[in-house]
Amino acid sequence: MAKIILTGDRPTGRLHIGHYVGSLRRRVELQNSGNFDEIYIMIADAQALTDNADNPEKVRQNIIEVALDYLSAGLDPEKSHLFIQSQVSELTELTFFYNNLVTVQRLQRNPTVKQEIQLRGFSDNDEDNKAGTPVGFFCYPISQAADITAFKATVVPVGEDQKPMIEQTREIVRKFNSTYGPVLVEPEIMLPDNEACLRLPGTDGKAKMSKSLGNCIYLSDSAEEVWAKVKGMYTDPLHLQVSDPGHVEGNTVFTYLDAFCKPEHFEKFRSAFVGKKVSFEFNSLDEVKEQYRKGGLGDMMIKNFLNCVLNDTLEPIRNRRHELEQNIPYVYEVLRKGTEIARAKAAETLADVKRAMKINYFDPGVLDELIREQSEKYAK
Repeated sequence: MAKIILTGDRPTGRLHIGHYVGSLRRRVELQNSGNFDEIYIMIADAQALTDNADNPEKVRQNIIEVALDYLSAGLDPEKSHLFIQSQVSELTELTFFYNNLVTVQRLQRNPTVKQEIQLRGFSDNDEDNKAGTPVGFFCYPISQAADITAFKATVVPVGEDQKPMIEQTREIVRKFNSTYGPVLVEPEIMLPDNEACLRLPGTDGKAKMSKSLGNCIYLSDSAEEVWAKVKGMYTDPLHLQVSDPGHVEGNTVFTYLDAFCKPEHFEKFRSAFVGKKVSFEFNSLDEVKEQYRKGGLGDMMIKNFLNCVLNDTLEPIRNRRHELEQNIPYVYEVLRKGTEIARAKAAETLADVKRAMKINYFDPGVLDELIREQSEKYAK
């Protein structure tokens, strides 16, 4: 069986570092590993419209933002197919067929759906239905199952919050195959191997980094913007003075260091602290944590180090993005070619699905057989 990856993001804004450590960095690594036969990276504009139907221009404008972030971070159109979801109409057909394999009650139990509905302030108790949950948004897991299975993906690299969605996809695959025959492939989820990357918190310490909450550091942020956000980052509210013992657990700065810091950063950035009141003579993150717990290490010192670490990661991404911004026609051509390839692949799966469901009436040979059967039936 071919090893195939399908993953993607909703184009509701620029991608942030939570996206990067949660899945984007891993996608680039997997792409360059040479271990996969096909890689499909989707810009999920149709899914973005499920809760942005009244603002299609927002989604349209963010297509290019996400594509720029993808290419800047290292996704290579020679190795990965970048495509736009809404332009692959076969995905809509598959979603419609899968709707019959899932109950309303099962969707209501999906913890990711419940959390996202709450986050967006939807309420089904609104008599005027102005704040009710859109059906398309409620059925998001079914649409996602269509996306994954259309490409017969064997692996889906995502963040931890997507685990319930992938499990629902697996359920749909099992239901379809048991009902119609072994057509669909049951995917495996691939989570970040660094625990801190499973769900990077916002700069304010809240569990979710979200554009709507304004607690993101974007891949495209300038060095000045990154520093401003790092300076205001949530740390340990009990660590009031440098001499106070500090808590590492639940401290957003240390969570970010766990996600981004590399051993070489200590030697590389030691010179940045020359002349500071406290020298930064550490050789590992464990040493930094130990000193912080004891006391004697200030929050601004740690934030300065984190700022160096983050910009070491983001600078090449920013530079590449600037180059791509000067060649927008190339970016759209990458999306056009990738979408053509994606649509051809999805069409193959849709044909298999229709054949299994016996709704392929006009396929070569099928119509002749139907005519023969029905003619014999009515001739009796």
